[in-house]
Amino acid sequence: MEWTGARYADRPTVEVTTWVAAAPERVWPLVSDVTRMPECSEELQSARWIEGARGPAVGARFVGHNRHDAFGEWETTSTVVAYDPPREFSWAVGDPAEPSAVWRFTLEPRNGGTALSQWMRMGPGRSGLSFAIDAMPEKEQKIVFVRLREFERGMTATLERIRQWAEA
Repeated sequence: MEWTGARYADRPTVEVTTWVAAAPERVWPLVSDVTRMPECSEELQSARWIEGARGPAVGARFVGHNRHDAFGEWETTSTVVAYDPPREFSWAVGDPAEPSAVWRFTLEPRNGGTALSQWMRMGPGRSGLSFAIDAMPEKEQKIVFVRLREFERGMTATLERIRQWAEA
């Protein structure tokens, strides 16, 4: 795991990588199917393509329904910002020009399998975390750190589930 930045305005990031004993072409359909991601996540409850989109393509949009003990339930609309099979799949949450977060999967052939990474960056747009920071600005660094660790745990679990699917 790698993370950088301590304040939201710094656009902190977190990245997790694992090795999968399957070719990128086998892993790709698993990472690019957002409707299946809730099976990997405690927080993401559902995801559905909208506006006529039937799958990922640059500009396609989807809605995710999320739940978190501290933040409650909410929905976000995301836009696919990179789609390069079988190498990169990325989406911006909220306004693509000022997203509250950007998420990305990258796949790289390695040692007869795939180096699979999931990366995310907070900000620069406001998110639910922004309200917690507004309420307790003196605790911003701790709030950001705790959320990054939550993302790290969730991403680790997601990559493990994808690895299991791909290797089955």
